[in-house]
Amino acid sequence: MTSVSHKPGVLYVVATPIGNLSDASPRALETLKSVDLVACEDTRTTRTLLGRHGIATRTVALHEHNERRASAGLVEALRAGKSVALVSDAGTPALSDPGAWLVREAHRAGIRVSPLPGPSAAAAAISVSGFAAPQFLFAGFLPATRAARRKALQALDLPWPVVFYEAPHRIAETLGDLAERFGATRELTICRELTKKFEEVARLPLGAAAGWLGERAERGQGEFVLVLEPGQERETRDVDADAVLGVLLETMGPSEAARLAAKITGVPKNQLYRKTLKS
Repeated sequence: MTSVSHKPGVLYVVATPIGNLSDASPRALETLKSVDLVACEDTRTTRTLLGRHGIATRTVALHEHNERRASAGLVEALRAGKSVALVSDAGTPALSDPGAWLVREAHRAGIRVSPLPGPSAAAAAISVSGFAAPQFLFAGFLPATRAARRKALQALDLPWPVVFYEAPHRIAETLGDLAERFGATRELTICRELTKKFEEVARLPLGAAAGWLGERAERGQGEFVLVLEPGQERETRDVDADAVLGVLLETMGPSEAARLAAKITGVPKNQLYRKTLKS
């Protein structure tokens, strides 16, 4: 008896709206309708989007607590010829959201991975910040504890815009820490509830940020994206590469920490990466 071989399926990485459901692209919706499975951060959130467009595709949970376990089953499904769409609750998967492990495992299994680009809170915030620069740093969420957050900020005084995500229950503390670290005159663009009904975008000096937040009680709610104005160019010799690397290693993996430290300090990435292996 001969075994039946299957052509592997495709893993589609699908960007979904960050607030306004009308931002879903026709191609994204067609893909979500045609695949066998939708792997999503929260099935309830994704079903709201699917239900609006009459899509009945089966959903499976893939979140930070089950990502490795769930990914194994999804890779097997892909190997068997099924197609899978990966989505997060909002925006582009694997950017401060689950999904990177599944994508890595799909690549390792020789499965085709195809992106469906679209909404991204970081890109949207940069576009309305008004800070002109040839590049920006996406720092994601800062550490939750104040001591760790302040330490992380020490490595982020850079000559290009820095984008942060922040939760409503930490926004006031984070604005205070930013003002303390970078000074009252450094500017910040605060994006609150992007694309949603109560969207607000304000560019102002850090010294005025706390006052802006406190002007209206509802400003303490919702999702925030912050864009910090670029700092001044600094000579590489003035930057302690080991110190920068040490700070970055507290919030990210060795490869990413070495890449970013190399960008900040000018020290070769391979040299810095070797230091991470010895630490």
